[in-house]
Amino acid sequence: MSTNRPFVLSIAGFDPSAGAGVLADIKTFEQHRVYGFAINTGNTIQTESDFFEMQWTALDFVLRSIEVLFQKYPVKAVKIGIVPSLDYLKSIVFSIKKLSPKTKIVWDTVLRSTTEFDFLTIENQNDLIAVLNEIELITPNYYEILKLDSKEKSVELIAEKLSKNCSILLKGGHHPTEVGTDYLHTPNQSFRLSPKNTEIYPKHGSGCVLSAAITANLALEQELLTACKNGKNYTENFLLSNPSQLGHHYV
Repeated sequence: MSTNRPFVLSIAGFDPSAGAGVLADIKTFEQHRVYGFAINTGNTIQTESDFFEMQWTALDFVLRSIEVLFQKYPVKAVKIGIVPSLDYLKSIVFSIKKLSPKTKIVWDTVLRSTTEFDFLTIENQNDLIAVLNEIELITPNYYEILKLDSKEKSVELIAEKLSKNCSILLKGGHHPTEVGTDYLHTPNQSFRLSPKNTEIYPKHGSGCVLSAAITANLALEQELLTACKNGKNYTENFLLSNPSQLGHHYV
């Protein structure tokens, strides 16, 4: 058992290109000097530029995997990625909190791929709120947050409303006027996180890397704003690492 690194867990999909999903999360965890576990929510057939198919993992298998890990290891933080349904997500979140109430959870709200492959539709707002009440942070972009509340068309109003239940890092990669500027909305206040460099190369899986970096920072006992700022800096370096869509991770 590791004695000098906190344990963190990624519950996400398997991307064979290793740009996104659990493989990208584990790379990020290692660079942050936390010990990363991974549970696979589904296998994909994809490259960094094309998504073809998804084969989901049975929920019972995922829940049993969570139970086994939590019974042996003190997992300090969990990052959740793609899931097939809100009920699936709810079962995972409630299982974690039952096993370890103090474990912090970050949900990277992957509702569709960049190639327009839909993963999850929010149909029950009450269930969504119940889940958010158990989560430390969600990390939607400007397209994803609109899908979290189909009745509201204003990104700002959705963020203001949902941040009463959990903190929201609204990613600025698709910001209509301030590309790269993120906004952290907490239950009490909001913060503007400006990019250090906007001349970056787009990367497959950058959202996964950001949420994994924040998860690692929370496990290292950084407070939320600091964890988000440091995660953003790490992700910007990842985006600048080379011109291709598959980025390099550096210490």
